[in-house]
Amino acid sequence: MFYLLKVEDRVRFPAKDFAMELKPALLNIVREKYERTVDKDNTIVLAVFNLEPISDGLIIPGDDAAYYDVRFDALVYRPQINEVVEGAVSEAVEFGVFVGMGPIEGLVHLSQITNDFLTYNKKAGAFVAKESKKSLRKGDIVYAKITTISMKGPLSEAKIGLTMRPLGLGKFEWIEKELEKKAEKEGEKKGEKEKKKK
Repeated sequence: MFYLLKVEDRVRFPAKDFAMELKPALLNIVREKYERTVDKDNTIVLAVFNLEPISDGLIIPGDDAAYYDVRFDALVYRPQINEVVEGAVSEAVEFGVFVGMGPIEGLVHLSQITNDFLTYNKKAGAFVAKESKKSLRKGDIVYAKITTISMKGPLSEAKIGLTMRPLGLGKFEWIEKELEKKAEKEGEKKGEKEKKKK
């Protein structure tokens, strides 16, 4: 999920940058420190903006810098277990598909794509289900549920596991067909009940 947070921090402003305008210089320092980082709560900081210094600079003897308390807005993304995400398949490989979900990608392992037996057509770069003939390839829009999150270390090493097996998930066309089948069955049941009443 995406969140907009208010953050306060103390920023070290090096003496070599004292000739620069204060707010833009502090904003650059904060952006370098926070943007594209992952914290202990699996939160990815996407953007920092609206920075305001909230104190005068503090100078510590022996340190060639000034320290400013600042307040700023941060746009963050925090994936959560069981969160349903919408994304596009960015790549199909023999062991599954990668799905773009905001600032990162998640992997839907082959075993988590559908309940049907799948084959991978390397030439077409697509998976095809044996019985239902469902297909999945790069560019398809899907709904998936987050099952695992491992975001220790840099953002480039983040691992998100996804599933599309539960009812109501998968490629949009699959979901539409499931809903149509459900509506047909309910219509048939309703018709049978009306016949019994007569």
